[in-house]
Amino acid sequence: MPFAVIMAGGRGERFWPRSRMAEPKQFLNLIGDKTMLQLTMERVEGLAEISDTYIVAGSDFKDIIMEQVPQLPEENIIVEPFGRDTAAAIGLAALVLERKDPREVMIVLPADHYIGDVPRFQKVLKSAVAAAWRGENIVTLGITPNRPETGYGYIYQGELYNAFAGTPAYRVVRFLEKPNYARAVRFLSIGNYLWNSGMFIWRVDLILQMIEKHTPQLARGLNKIGPVIGTEQYLAVLGEVYAGLPKISVDYGILEKAEKVLVMRGDFGWDDIGSWAALDRYAGKDERGNVIEGRGVLLDTSDTFIYSPDKTIGVIGVESLIVVNYRDSFLVCRKDRAQEIKKVVQALKDQGLDEVL
Repeated sequence: MPFAVIMAGGRGERFWPRSRMAEPKQFLNLIGDKTMLQLTMERVEGLAEISDTYIVAGSDFKDIIMEQVPQLPEENIIVEPFGRDTAAAIGLAALVLERKDPREVMIVLPADHYIGDVPRFQKVLKSAVAAAWRGENIVTLGITPNRPETGYGYIYQGELYNAFAGTPAYRVVRFLEKPNYARAVRFLSIGNYLWNSGMFIWRVDLILQMIEKHTPQLARGLNKIGPVIGTEQYLAVLGEVYAGLPKISVDYGILEKAEKVLVMRGDFGWDDIGSWAALDRYAGKDERGNVIEGRGVLLDTSDTFIYSPDKTIGVIGVESLIVVNYRDSFLVCRKDRAQEIKKVVQALKDQGLDEVL
């Protein structure tokens, strides 16, 4: 069975004020009673053994991971001393897995996604594993857009390459950065532009080869870390080397430069629960499109999301707002600007208000 690597190192700034530095969104129960990390762990059951499942996260999160996922062996938590983006995190995980089996397939999944149809998700992933097991192809999952989304990167799907376990795989023509609204509308109308889900499948030795080829500075650092894994020198070397690794995403550093990248369509009810506006899509709404999670009243109000578990909120005469009252902080934001909440977080940092972050 393949390895499963869950990336759990994000800060979830667009979910402020509920998501905080000490407890970001992947450790919160945003949908249902289980946290996003716990739901992700459930989805890999049957795809990878628990002994072959790993979580990559910062050292600040090790205790909360052990608390939320007690079945995971402690040594399967791969701790980053610093956040250096996804290429470094994936490279470090690949070094650990290389010691077990360099020719095995490695599934990389973010910890904070919503999946509506888990059996279908598992079927597509099994097909992706079949496409990757020979060590020739990098495989990613693309999501068919259902709206002109400006918050995601896109994949331009090319011609059919082959089918694996009943699922077609297409060549990736190129990756595209987050578009403006006009381009997102055009992508939606064309049909061959897919959302980049951030889920990747490849063999361990292949991704290490791709790092060596396309990001030599990262490779040089990883080559210093690899030989000391499992020794007393590991933590010291890791701390010294990791700080100097390039801060680069795996998309930009590897996938956009690699020759043989395939995409499979992920028609399993996917969403990147990246902001309050995304969460609004899955909440029960009243006849005017409003959501109240907590206590409050809405008068002459439409298309508004209220989150206030501890205090009562009254809202009159507004539309398309996000209103969040949580602990010591209060947020009011237009829905169409929910992607910009991280700017509020940065402004609070700049003002020295770290106690609310």
